[in-house]
Amino acid sequence: MQDRFTSREVIALTGITARQLQWWDERGVVRPEREGHRRLYSLNQLTEIVVICQLRRKGFSLQGVRKVVRFLEREFGKRLAEIVDRNSETHLLTDGKHLYLETSAKQIVDILKNSDQPILGICLTDAVRQVRAGVTAAKVSTSVTSRDYLKRARKAS
Repeated sequence: MQDRFTSREVIALTGITARQLQWWDERGVVRPEREGHRRLYSLNQLTEIVVICQLRRKGFSLQGVRKVVRFLEREFGKRLAEIVDRNSETHLLTDGKHLYLETSAKQIVDILKNSDQPILGICLTDAVRQVRAGVTAAKVSTSVTSRDYLKRARKAS
């Protein structure tokens, strides 16, 4: 699997705009590595971008997104993609004031039943799977295109 992704690849895999990526970099939400003027994103950062996009689509402010990312780093000492275990379903739940990271269906149901406010839930495991599937699909389509291009190039010469 690929280690680093250019802004163009991140845009293609997530649907985010170039300006949003730039703005998030300027605000310190997701800080890519730099290679000259190019921004390079790790797989973990790509996963965070997918989750942030989901949170934004569901009405989270950028300040709320920052709280989620800081909570995960503070509570677990890890980045978002590192927290998610491939063998379990990890859900991020929030009522706007409290954040919960749960893997137990029983705990999720308890939180939903006992909340006084609506709860927003995102399956982080699905976000990680989505990123990995997108990367794999992009890798396969690129390699297929490259082989076809080479065949046509050989025939033409």
